[in-house]
Amino acid sequence: MTPKKDYFEHKAQRYEEEVKRVDNVQNIADAILQNISYSKTMELMDFGSGTGLLTSKVAPFVKKITAVDMSKAMNEVLSAKLKSFPCELDIIELDLANNEINQKFHGIVSSMTIHHVEDILALFKKFYAMLVEGGTIALADLDKEDGSFHQEDTGVFHFGFDRDEFLQTAKEAGFKNLNIQLVSVVSKPYGDYPIFLLTGEK
Repeated sequence: MTPKKDYFEHKAQRYEEEVKRVDNVQNIADAILQNISYSKTMELMDFGSGTGLLTSKVAPFVKKITAVDMSKAMNEVLSAKLKSFPCELDIIELDLANNEINQKFHGIVSSMTIHHVEDILALFKKFYAMLVEGGTIALADLDKEDGSFHQEDTGVFHFGFDRDEFLQTAKEAGFKNLNIQLVSVVSKPYGDYPIFLLTGEK
């Protein structure tokens, strides 16, 4: 089987140098922490954890985070921060859309990753199965856009999402108490791109 291309191989080392990217994740993290109460007994999964921008913001509030990303280069950057993390951290290099993790979590967070996954309903059903009863999701992604957000090929399947459809997909997967809200706007020279956060529970 041919290994999947690492679209972030040449970006990982400089990934956190972009101020707008860091600010966007801060906005997402703030919104997650306002909407969901975590505790130091909880174990979370960060789906598409990258260099750990979101992981590091949530880490002080939980016991453990399992960071899942298919990019070797991004995982290496995160791994270098391991000793500085305020919670336990596991890093798993995996394409979760096509593989399984035999673990249960109290919550799943994700920032700007789901548009890289082709079958959203299947992913949400997988998330549902991976959560304990009462476990939460907090998933941030792009509003529907014209395809201009990504100026290079990073394995994109969706040019953002219609919020109502995104919420309905989560509902179809079994999630309840769903809420979706604008939490950030990424400004680029060629446009502004709203970012939403979907929260819900099993």
